[in-house]
Amino acid sequence: MRIAFFDTHKFERPFFDEANKETRFTLTYYETPLKAHSAPLASGHDIVCCFVNDQLDADVIGKLVEHNVRMIALRSAGFNNVDLEAAQRFNLPVTRVPEYSPYAVAEHATALALCLNRKIHWAYHRVRDMNFSLDGLVGFDMRSKTVGILGTGKIGSVFAKIMHGFGCKLLGYDLTHNPELEQKYGLHYKDAKQVFEQSDIISLHLPLNPLTRHIVDQAALETMKPGCMLINTGRGALINTKALIASLKSGKLGYAGLDVYEEEEDVFFRDLSGQIIKDDCLARLTTFPNVLITSHQGFLTREALANIASTTLQNISDFEQSLPIKNQVSWEKHVK
Repeated sequence: MRIAFFDTHKFERPFFDEANKETRFTLTYYETPLKAHSAPLASGHDIVCCFVNDQLDADVIGKLVEHNVRMIALRSAGFNNVDLEAAQRFNLPVTRVPEYSPYAVAEHATALALCLNRKIHWAYHRVRDMNFSLDGLVGFDMRSKTVGILGTGKIGSVFAKIMHGFGCKLLGYDLTHNPELEQKYGLHYKDAKQVFEQSDIISLHLPLNPLTRHIVDQAALETMKPGCMLINTGRGALINTKALIASLKSGKLGYAGLDVYEEEEDVFFRDLSGQIIKDDCLARLTTFPNVLITSHQGFLTREALANIASTTLQNISDFEQSLPIKNQVSWEKHVK
């Protein structure tokens, strides 16, 4: 099997090369993202392997079929960048990596919260400038704070357990309740509005779909406690960025920790140092002292990268052998 990897990065190639020692596929790595203009690069390949910022709309999928591509293998959990209806129409199976390391993302969300609370990013730069003053670095005890978790799937559940270890009170919002979190960790499920109203810290771990897009909008931000901390390691478009900026400017929102961004496609995973950032919203967010942004690195651990590589290649191996594909994305299940 010949696989064309799009939007590849140096940090992931060694893990795929190692995993491929078992499967022995032919791997071609392209740094360019998959879009309509780059789709011809898939010519001569059986599979395209795509990342979160690759564009797989109906036009691109049609072009892939023209080049005899037989399968789309996502090396990510999310699939909101794929037109699943078009893929089904062209009989093109789509697979994903539903669980690579929930610990990696949950721990990164925790790191963002702790760094913002104790102002580690400020202190780091101060000490490097030989400024050892403690003024302006006052934080708060995590213990007894109410933490609201939107999305209590695998990642959200791990985050809940970590917060329970800090002695926090837990609130959750999810269409599916997790009995273990309720019974063992004391999490109480509420509707989204109640979570916004009652939480000191809110962490987003939802998938992006029409129901969750901009779940944090102006109305949600207005209902939050003054000084509330908002963490997002899920998907950028869970938050309305303009509403977020307005809440930060007014002083209502106390902190924002973002590992994802609504318009990250042309920015994240790239070295743009020395260039002018044309995204006014992102440029504005970087000016707030109470905002911490990382460039979608929540998944970036050795364990997660190894799991992503092995699961992706296993999905392709199952397809090659005409075996049931455990991680195939169903249009009927996820869209209809």
